[in-house]
Formats: sequence, structure tokens, C-alpha cells
Amino acid sequence: MRSVIVTGGSRGLGLAIAQTLARAGFRVIAVARSEGPLLAKARAALPQALHFQAGDLGDIASLAPLARSLRKAYGPIYGLVNNAGIGTAGVLATLPDAKIEELVRLNVVSPVTLTKYLVRPMMTERAGRIVNISSVVASNGASGLSVYGATKAALLGFTRSLAREVGQLGITVNAVAPGFVATDMTLELDAAQRAKIIQRSALKRLADTADVAHAVEFLVSDRAANITGTVITVDAGSTA
Repeated sequence: MRSVIVTGGSRGLGLAIAQTLARAGFRVIAVARSEGPLLAKARAALPQALHFQAGDLGDIASLAPLARSLRKAYGPIYGLVNNAGIGTAGVLATLPDAKIEELVRLNVVSPVTLTKYLVRPMMTERAGRIVNISSVVASNGASGLSVYGATKAALLGFTRSLAREVGQLGITVNAVAPGFVATDMTLELDAAQRAKIIQRSALKRLADTADVAHAVEFLVSDRAANITGTVITVDAGSTA
């Protein structure tokens, strides 16, 4: 059974990805600060396929030992889904410096560093899948999300260049860019804001976490063996 790491896998989009991959036959290790009730319930339903590893992804110094413990516990790591991140909004002119640093650390430095330590065994095995969760904001922009958009755009550049670095070793590197997805974050929007987003989309609806999870599943699967350095947008046609 191939092992796949999903960061931020205790709830929301990360949990949907973890569950989808587990049901597809992968051994999935969800990494998060704490397990939480939603992941615990999911693990009870998929005891052989879905696992939990505690880890503070914002603590960059802890990522090397985290990678070592994952390899020791689960053997060669076949896949890595860099999903964990934060979506702090704020106009740049008034966004605190600490928030800017936090966004860059969690959304860019953390996934790049964790990938560094987990891609090495993939290179030895000459096989692997890396999927980075970006956002449509990376290419389209959004008012109040300039720093967040910058971090998600950085993941796209990382994806394309790393794909060239490791492609000859049989490792693919791709990104998925969700639009507004029906999660806890969008539930915080008022009815008028949600209606505006839905009206703007070609399909007149919001994408679901399952839609994003299935895109990730495809990229991790053997069916995507010749797809690398690309981005799949999942947004119900909002950017069409």
C-alpha cells in the first residue's frame, strides 16, 4: 500500500482529501497539530487506511524530524499533498508585519521545506507524487488578499520548477487551485456575498471539497503518470 502524507488533514479540505485518498486504496497519514473529532471519526471508519501524525507545520525547525518520523513509521513515502495553510485576509497597508510573516511561513516556507525532506526518499525510489494546494487568487487576484495571493502564487512557481528538477526521477509535481469552495471559510460569508460568487461562476454554484479532493486523487494516481508541472483549477467556472 502506497503511503501519502496530507498536511492540514484534520478538517475541511485536507480531511476531504485524506478520506478520498484512503478510500482510493492509499495509506494516508494526516498531519496536523491535533487530531480533532472529525478526523477521529473518519479514522474509525477507515482504520487501516487513514492515520494521524501530530506536527506543528509552522515550526520550520521541526519539519526535518517530522519527516524522519514519518519515514520510520510508514516506510517510503509515495505522495505528499501540501494542503496546510492559512487564509488571513487584510489590506496590505494595515496588515501587521507579524501576520505577513506568518502567512509566508505557513503557506510557503513550510511546504517547501517539508517537500525538501520528503522528496529525497522519492528520488531514491525513483517514484512519487507531490500535489500543492494553491488558489485561483494566485492568478486572478482579490482585494484584501494580496499577501495570501502572493503565497499561493509562490506555490505555483515552486510546482513548475520542482517538476523539472525531479521529473527525470519519475516524480510528478502538480498543483490544484480551488476557487471559493463550500467550507467553513465560505460559510462565514453572508448570503449576498455567496450569491455574488455563485452568480459569477459558469456553473452557477460553488465547488465542493469533494471536487477538489477528486482532482488531487487523480494527480496522485497512476492515471496522471504523464502530467507534471501543471495546475488544475476547481472553481465551478468562476474564472472561465
